[in-house]
Parts: sequence; C-alpha cells; structure tokens
Amino acid sequence: MKKNLWAVWAAILMTVALLLRFGAGLHYHAYAIGAVSAGIVFWHVRKNLPVLVGLLSGAGLFLRFALRGYAWWGYICFFIAALLLLHRFLPVVLWRIVVALVCIGLCYFCFVESFIIRNARTDADAGRDYLIVLGAAVYKDQPSLTLIRRLEGTLQYLNEHPDAIAIVSGGMGPGESITEAQAMYDWLIARKVDPARVIMEPKATSTMENLQFSFEIIRSLGDEPEGRVAIVSSAYHLYRAKLMAKSLGVSDAAGVAAPWGYFFVMLNYFIREAFGVTHLWVFGN
Repeated sequence: MKKNLWAVWAAILMTVALLLRFGAGLHYHAYAIGAVSAGIVFWHVRKNLPVLVGLLSGAGLFLRFALRGYAWWGYICFFIAALLLLHRFLPVVLWRIVVALVCIGLCYFCFVESFIIRNARTDADAGRDYLIVLGAAVYKDQPSLTLIRRLEGTLQYLNEHPDAIAIVSGGMGPGESITEAQAMYDWLIARKVDPARVIMEPKATSTMENLQFSFEIIRSLGDEPEGRVAIVSSAYHLYRAKLMAKSLGVSDAAGVAAPWGYFFVMLNYFIREAFGVTHLWVFGN
C-alpha cells in the first residue's frame, strides 16, 4: 500500500482540482493543484513508456473533447506521446532527423508568434470613427465568453470615444438561434449604448467577410475605411485581422484588444493562431 501511496495522493489532488475548476470556478487554484498531481504521476511513471504514453493520450483526449478552449493543449499531449514512441522505436538516424525537424518547427513557431504577440495589444492611435467588432460563437442566443470579452472592449472603446460608431459583424452559425451581430447589438443596447451608434452586419461567416462587409457599410455611408477604422478582437487575433484588412485595401486599420480571458485558454488560442497566420501567409485567407 505504501508503495502506491503516491497514486492515492495524486488522485486526491486531481479530484480537488476538478472540484475547484468545475464546482467553485477557482481556475488558477485548480490549475496549480492539477499541475502538482500531474507532476507526481509523471515522475513515478516516467520510465514506464506504455503507462506514460497512455496517460498523455488520456490527458489529450480530456483536454480536446471534455473541455472548451483547451484543444491545443490536448494536441500538445498527443505530440509529446508520439515523440516518446518515436524515440523508443525509431533507429538513431531517423530519430535525429525527427529532432531536427521538431527544432525547425519550434523555431518557425516562435517566429510566427513574435508577430502575433507584438500586435496583441491596443494600438496607441486607436481612436477612429468606426469600430468593427469581429464576431465569435453564440450559444443559442447568448454570447460566448470570447464574444463577451470583445463586447467589453467595445463598450469601453465607445465610452472613451463618444463619436465613434460600432459595426458589429457576424452571421448565424451552427447552434446559434440568432446572428452574432444581433447578439452583440442586444448586449450593447442592454448596457445603455445609443442604438444609433451600433450598426449590424449580419451576413459574415469568416473574419475576411467581417471586414469586407463592414468596409462596404462604411463606404455606403459615404466614408472610406482607410485611416478611419479600428478593429476590436481577441488579443491573439489582431495581427491576422489587420493583415486581412490590408489585403482588402485598408492598410491603416488600428487594433483594439479585448480584455484577456482565462490565462491557459488564451495561451491555447495563441498556439492555434500560429497555424491560422501560416494559412493566411500561404493561401491568403
């Protein structure tokens, strides 16, 4: 029994972490206790490859399918499990090639992230006539947490720039009973924003369409978007959004970063964004 006491303690700590995360909503306490539990487990099974790979795969499945906003942490678990298997079974020469490719990939990842991180803030000259609010998921008729963060940034911007007009952009996706534009409009109006300052763009199904259709609305009002537009989105998304605006002919679009959400969820999206930026660089969308 004493030999496996570590497993008992690890299970107790993980149970406490899950109760804190899902029962009390104490995210950071749960992360810390969960990390201690995982550390205990991995330390004791580090030399048992089948168990270690199984635990990593199980953690990957849990993060990918049981939690919202942690999918890329799950992919990292799968990736580490795959590397452990390759290290055990590949010939030395092939393993060295894998190591070289992984190092090149990590260097490229850091290179892409440098652009994302540098733009993950509100620009100093963000005061513009129009604020384009990029949509995010709506659950039936309720904004997701990501969308609420963007709306909080929008509300602060409108309060600080009383002459600015917000264009809330987003169509209706799977599982949504109203358009993202309507959900954003309702949220802002419920917080005493003048309806005359909020324009809905309810057709867009992608970031590129968010920007394209919003620019068309601005032009229909007799203005040009160049130099008069700020884009509000999640911090990790601003670099790609401004690149898309540039591809649509608006090179001077300011970025307005929404407040951060949960730290590890945000890191998950920063990881994912590197692949989104790569796709934009290669394919242009």
